[in-house]
Amino acid sequence: MLPLLRLLQLASPALPVGAYTYSQGLEWVVESGAVRGEADAAAWIGDVLTWSLARFEAPLLARQLAAWRAGDDGEVARLNADFLASRETAELRAETVQMGWSLVKLLAELEAFAALPGWRPRLLAIDTPCFPTAWSAAAAAWQVAAEQALAAYLWAWAENQVMAAVKAVPLGQSAGQRLLAGLGARIPALVESALQLPEARWSNYTPGLAIASSRHETQYTRLFRS
Repeated sequence: MLPLLRLLQLASPALPVGAYTYSQGLEWVVESGAVRGEADAAAWIGDVLTWSLARFEAPLLARQLAAWRAGDDGEVARLNADFLASRETAELRAETVQMGWSLVKLLAELEAFAALPGWRPRLLAIDTPCFPTAWSAAAAAWQVAAEQALAAYLWAWAENQVMAAVKAVPLGQSAGQRLLAGLGARIPALVESALQLPEARWSNYTPGLAIASSRHETQYTRLFRS
């Protein structure tokens, strides 16, 4: 049961990495009028989940989990560099670097992780760790199964996006729960696909997301950092 409890800790909104301060372009989409209500928010978040997270970030996370467990830190570093290079805008890159730094700092000081033989120096050796790299290190060290790790990672992302939509659109709390129920129902199939997707077919080609993030950088009034 301990790996499950550790996973709940990693996926919790209470994880002090600042995820709640980012909307990943959603705030600009609301400002532009493209997202006006619950149905629009469901479509936007669902599309980003399916065409970006599940086709690039999730399979990369799965590969990093395997590399951490196999002791292949060179592969971890390669995937970390690939993820940083995949960030299309300054805000998206700054987001994953800041969240990665915060999680590394937390794990390095957290006895439940730092006391495990070898894990702290391995994580600290990664240059400019992105968030998936630090997150996968914790999941691997805590012996979380890959399928469960990916499901929790996608759920935590979806939950943060829904929380951003509740604030920015705005939406009611019941609407937020309906959104989470719908998004959650899609996650099992997306996890299964991500675990089987070969690297040659990874893709985060979502030009709408890149445009929204770019426009957010010069948005006049903002609640979120991305």
